[in-house]
Amino acid sequence: MSAALDWLQFVLAPQMVNGLSIGVAVVLMALGLTIIFGLLDVINMAHGEFYAIGAYIAVALIGLGLSFWWALAFTPLLMAALGYVTERGLIQRVFHSKDRHTLTLLLTFGVGIVLEDVLKIVFGANPMRVEAPITGATELVGLFFPNYRLFVMAVGGLLILAVWGLVFRTSLGAIVRAAAFDRHMSASLGVPISRVYAATFAFGVALAGISGVLLAPIYSVFPTMGRDFVLIAFSVVIIGGMGSIKGAVFAGLLLTQVQSISSLFISPVWNDPLLFGIMVLVLMWRPQGLYGKLGHA
Repeated sequence: MSAALDWLQFVLAPQMVNGLSIGVAVVLMALGLTIIFGLLDVINMAHGEFYAIGAYIAVALIGLGLSFWWALAFTPLLMAALGYVTERGLIQRVFHSKDRHTLTLLLTFGVGIVLEDVLKIVFGANPMRVEAPITGATELVGLFFPNYRLFVMAVGGLLILAVWGLVFRTSLGAIVRAAAFDRHMSASLGVPISRVYAATFAFGVALAGISGVLLAPIYSVFPTMGRDFVLIAFSVVIIGGMGSIKGAVFAGLLLTQVQSISSLFISPVWNDPLLFGIMVLVLMWRPQGLYGKLGHA
């Protein structure tokens, strides 16, 4: 009995906390994907590369002498500008085509490849490291948890609540949801649909950038870092329901916990097949995902 309690306290509990710290960052990334899909009906295949760019912007700003905190503040603004330019300059050009689903998917896939190569050219292929701005550990219920992971959980949780409040408790969020539900009716009421689309895409990209900054001190920063996380993010969005914010939060925290706890029993190489297996089972049971309708935030 004592051995089981020790395992629960000193093995399982820390692993769950680590999974939760990664989960809130994954949820932020998945929220960007689901908001973009929910409004624009665009599957952003370059989302992983935007996540990587966010981490590299933090590396560059810190290299220029700024602190991590300034990097955390400036990176979302720079990523939002990049997202806005990408939507206005590229996605809008094919958005109104009759084959826009295929064209936007291929376009963002190509953008992702280009961005990944740009990162390799500018920063090189070798991994980089960002030092955690908060060191040490805090004792909770007899366990010691890294302070930076607790910080990621707290900040990520606040940002998730802020996104929910922005979408569902503000007039701006009402405009976005109205445009997602019926863009033609919204346009007839004077809503600048093209600007709303561009701003929403920029917001989704900024969320990916924030995830990159928050996870940079935990993982190494390298050009292909977005590939693994975008697979998790897409799994989260599909399981939670395409376009569902509540679904993205629930599925993101659930999948990262499954991934974290399963690593205690199986090799990490089975993590992705396990997540995809869960996704297949959910789609067989509920093709629209756990929450909401397809295409609705």
